[in-house]
Amino acid sequence: MSIQREKVIPAKYIPDVGSYVEKIDGKDYLITNDAMHTFYRRSKGELSPFFLGLRDEKKLFGCRCTKCGLVRVPPFLTHCPDCNFAPTELVEVEQVGVMNSTPPITYFATSLFQHMAPYGRGRVIFQGADTALSVNLYTTTGILVPGIIKKGTEVKLVFRDNRIGEMTDVFCVPTAELSKEQIEKKGLQESEINWESPVEPELPAASQEDTATYNKALAEMKSIIEEMNTNERARKDIAGWKRDILVKTRGGEFAIIIDDGDIKLEEEAPSSHDFVMVCDDPNTLLDGLAYRGAITDSVINNNLWISKNMEFNTIFKLDRMARSVARSKKV
Repeated sequence: MSIQREKVIPAKYIPDVGSYVEKIDGKDYLITNDAMHTFYRRSKGELSPFFLGLRDEKKLFGCRCTKCGLVRVPPFLTHCPDCNFAPTELVEVEQVGVMNSTPPITYFATSLFQHMAPYGRGRVIFQGADTALSVNLYTTTGILVPGIIKKGTEVKLVFRDNRIGEMTDVFCVPTAELSKEQIEKKGLQESEINWESPVEPELPAASQEDTATYNKALAEMKSIIEEMNTNERARKDIAGWKRDILVKTRGGEFAIIIDDGDIKLEEEAPSSHDFVMVCDDPNTLLDGLAYRGAITDSVINNNLWISKNMEFNTIFKLDRMARSVARSKKV
């Protein structure tokens, strides 16, 4: 049986010939499809052993000067500029290192990197190396927020299960989140890490005042979500998206169900869920849904916690729905 190979540009991204009318903010706009592509093949050149090592051997290579012994990672030089261009040799370095600086975190990525966000991007000096390697950073504790990874944090190199010979084949997580065996293992793969059991923030016991606040906020959220469900623009924001979200607050728990353009609030915890959202004050979530703030900002500022890093896309969609409802009212 022949295997159908995946294309660089998936068929769904190739536009149809022609034009159509799209209504934006009550006005008709003529949209014409067009495209410009440049296709090329490229060699990894002198970096090939480095990328082959990542892809095929799950090893991290650098180059060592045969005169001064300086080890550079990645091995981007064949001759040392500090030693009258003495030749370098390929050497393997360890897969545990230390952050050279505090990494910035990307929450809103371009379409090319959106599937990877949120992620940190920082420079790591691995054991046995003298220079820092730029690499993506993640956490197993839920969403990546400032303070989890900073300058001096010890991290472990992790390999993607499916590798093609790119820098995105690897990433790092803090060693504090891994077992001793995982830290010591060379070629640790992402599937060998438990991403499904982050530690949830503890919520204090609810007082009568907390319960009253919860009930009031819940009623307002239910009304807002019902309005979202009847708003055509907001429904488009979650078209093709399906998520069952368990929301935990100090006053109680409920569910937000997203089902391909439909959204609803259920006043009890779901029997199963795709991820968990935790906020001490239910008004934090309410303000985001009501477009009085942004849920994404609440996540970034650590006022609202979600159990899976990649579900930041769902949070972003909820913010877009709130914005769509607000804009519809201005028309």
